[in-house]
Amino acid sequence: MARDLFHNIVRSALEKEGWIITDDPLNIRCGGVDVQIDLGAERLLAAEKAGEKIAVEIKNFVSASKISEFHMALGQFINYRTALRVEEPNRTLFLAVPLVTYNDFFNLSFIQTVVNENKLKLIIYNLETESIEQWTN
Repeated sequence: MARDLFHNIVRSALEKEGWIITDDPLNIRCGGVDVQIDLGAERLLAAEKAGEKIAVEIKNFVSASKISEFHMALGQFINYRTALRVEEPNRTLFLAVPLVTYNDFFNLSFIQTVVNENKLKLIIYNLETESIEQWTN
């Protein structure tokens, strides 16, 4: 499986925040279809003694057509979210996007409308500091 350009940066940023990478990639079989999500991670919540689980699809948005990449990312996100709902309902899916892309592209009103309508959860990562800048729900 080819990894996204910034795969290791996102993995490292999650680990800096205390996430344990449990799957790289996270393989799910759902309804006869195999799905590979870039990362699965878990963080132990001491107060509750239960783990918070996430799955992360990483996108870099480096091609000339950001809208084409967005179409693909949105389709993957919807399919992966459905597969997780069936096979691992306790895991939350996030789409990881670079900070520069979030600031330039995801702030466009049309993109915000699509993100809100489809309830995309985002992780915004900083390429320079190799850290997570923001989580959106």
